[in-house]
Amino acid sequence: MDITAKDIRNIAVIGHSGEGKTTLCEAMLFNGGAIDRMGKTEDGTTVMDFDDAEKAKKLSVYTSCAYFMWKGVKINVLDLPGFYDFEGERREGLAACGAAVLVIGANGIIPIGAETVIDYCLKLAKPLIIFINGMDKANADYAGTLAALKEKYAGKLAPIQIPVMDGEKMTGYINAIQERCYEFSTSGPKEVPLPAHLKTAMDEMQANLMEAAAENDEVLLDKYFADGKLSKEDTIHGIRKGILTCGVIPVMAGSALSNRGVINLLDEIVTYMPTAGDRRNALATDLDKDDIVNISCEENGPFAAQVFKTVYDPYSGKLSYIKIFRGKLKSGMVLYNPNTGSEERIGQIFALRGKKTELVSELTAGDIGALNKLTSTLTGHSLCAQGTKILFDPINFPKPCLSLAVKAKDKADEDKVFAGFTKMCEEDYTLSVEKNAETGELILSGQGEIHIEILAKKLKSRYGIDVVLSEPRIPYRETIRAVATAEGKHKKQSGGHGQYGHCKVRFEPCESEFEFGDEVVGGAVPKQYIPAVEKGLRECMAKGVLADYPVTGVRAVLFDGSYHDVDSSEMAFKLAAALAFKDGIVKAKPVLLEPFVKLKVAVSGEYLGGVMGDISKRRGRICDSHTEDGLSTVIAEVPLAEITKYATDLRGITRGQGKFTTEFVRYEEVPPQLAEKIILSAKQS
Repeated sequence: MDITAKDIRNIAVIGHSGEGKTTLCEAMLFNGGAIDRMGKTEDGTTVMDFDDAEKAKKLSVYTSCAYFMWKGVKINVLDLPGFYDFEGERREGLAACGAAVLVIGANGIIPIGAETVIDYCLKLAKPLIIFINGMDKANADYAGTLAALKEKYAGKLAPIQIPVMDGEKMTGYINAIQERCYEFSTSGPKEVPLPAHLKTAMDEMQANLMEAAAENDEVLLDKYFADGKLSKEDTIHGIRKGILTCGVIPVMAGSALSNRGVINLLDEIVTYMPTAGDRRNALATDLDKDDIVNISCEENGPFAAQVFKTVYDPYSGKLSYIKIFRGKLKSGMVLYNPNTGSEERIGQIFALRGKKTELVSELTAGDIGALNKLTSTLTGHSLCAQGTKILFDPINFPKPCLSLAVKAKDKADEDKVFAGFTKMCEEDYTLSVEKNAETGELILSGQGEIHIEILAKKLKSRYGIDVVLSEPRIPYRETIRAVATAEGKHKKQSGGHGQYGHCKVRFEPCESEFEFGDEVVGGAVPKQYIPAVEKGLRECMAKGVLADYPVTGVRAVLFDGSYHDVDSSEMAFKLAAALAFKDGIVKAKPVLLEPFVKLKVAVSGEYLGGVMGDISKRRGRICDSHTEDGLSTVIAEVPLAEITKYATDLRGITRGQGKFTTEFVRYEEVPPQLAEKIILSAKQS
């Protein structure tokens, strides 16, 4: 195919889970002739949701890509997950696309998560079309949904069609700019006479579209003021320019499941959405010049691209999804990776259709495809022509916000668990795995419980390793609140050489983790045995007397003792020190300590009260709160034990809009009633 950048549209299909994104992609592929029948999400037969985890959950988990042709234009459509746990996948897809279609249900409201997605697209300057889906359902409320959107995004919304309804079902639509009416039929939209009762609504929409077009172009604005109207061509030009600059968000409607309104959507994508060569900013760093440069979409320029996703297939190996910003990609090329300073020889090049890969001879500037078996190139890395050093900014991934402990069902697989998840970290930058030095647990951290659960299932399917997930142990500690003295005597006579060690130790609170003092006089404990006493005490600090948690904040002073000329040894004094420790810590009023973290939460102002109330319920203390431009920030200090699943809870409170970070602050004493439960639980486990 002789495809150039002006013939390519890279479109991400986004929205909250369950709104019909994958079904819309399926309808697009069907209309474009890429598939001969539409699959269903509930049956696990769609092109985009091909992974076993997606089929089991009946929701999109990974960003998938497929292409099709529509009226001479190649459309690369990326189906992005809608569930919060897969935010990283969304960011990968949005990094590669030039525009997006937001799918929302016709429910009379802005659905959960839709505001977040719209705001993120506007922040990234990604042109956007909103497709109101489910217009064939009973009680579909197009007008109410449109009104809710207009209230939130006043001045940006530009409905470009009027649904024609028969009762509660959409039977066709009016294209306001073209002044034509279409009726849905089994063979596609069929032009029919314009209904008289919708003439006024069409006139109003035309006026609104002319006004929106004029507001996005100074020349058109002068024309509009002079003539009081704009031509169809001028209106289309102004709307298209407004979409490109994110000043206008067109709104359309239909039913993905019934394949109604999808052909119209494809027509408008070709008409209004930016071509791959229309992008305004593709900024990168020219390492040779040490300067920021704009990479224009030139087919004959020196090659520059970025890998936006990495997949490891158990059969075909590593597959790298790539977005080409400049030049042409051909098999056999040797490219430079400025992230690693290494070279990559290009082998096979693929176009993507879900899990199917189609071998192609080349890809051009603006296109999306895949490469196999790159040796040192990872997600976010750049690839450029030899002799150039073009480095694109890395993709900004959210940090892990929920952690679970993971262990192998079979102890023989323990080392394999860490290795398997470490490999997955190369695919998923929102994942981390580490061994907690204090609790000894292997901690798997991700974006939510479903995210981590799916990763565990992937480990099973890929490597045959079963694991158990549980809440991580809180790294409690123990300390003392009083001064106490204790005596430890280790004496053993069993014939021959005996064992004798005797020490008296004073225990007192201190600010540091552990301090050791020596107040022995008169050689009651010989100097050669004093280090053994200290060593014995230090080793005991690893397990306290309450619940076997590490002990901190203790100063131990050796002030007296006795020895035997023949039977005393370093080991004997070490064991004596351990006896003194157990007795002394019990006498010194031991208490349990818990870690506190600084919790910083960013939410819309409307959720501020709910977030602050929730923090108080978690024994948190509000340190600061302020609101700026509608975004509220709350800073609090909260016990770590109270926010182990805060990522999930915050999403519920804020309809998915809240973000938070945590940072360790200090240890504080656990309230007595809670300490009793923790100690009892530790003894029972």
